[in-house]
Amino acid sequence: MFKLVIVLMLVGVIGSLFSGLFFLYRDQGAGDRAVKALTVRIALSIAIFALLLLGYRFGLIPGYGQ
Repeated sequence: MFKLVIVLMLVGVIGSLFSGLFFLYRDQGAGDRAVKALTVRIALSIAIFALLLLGYRFGLIPGYGQ
């Protein structure tokens, strides 16, 4: 279950990255949709990092050599 959540969040990061590129191209830099999409990407990346740290701390992810 933990791996599935991480993978889905990574797919969300990739989707947000490409939507930011699409909005940047389509709006020609005039709108703020690209900024919002990239903000979502950053928030998801931070959430993934926090989940990985918590997963390691609570034993959901085994450490190196275990």
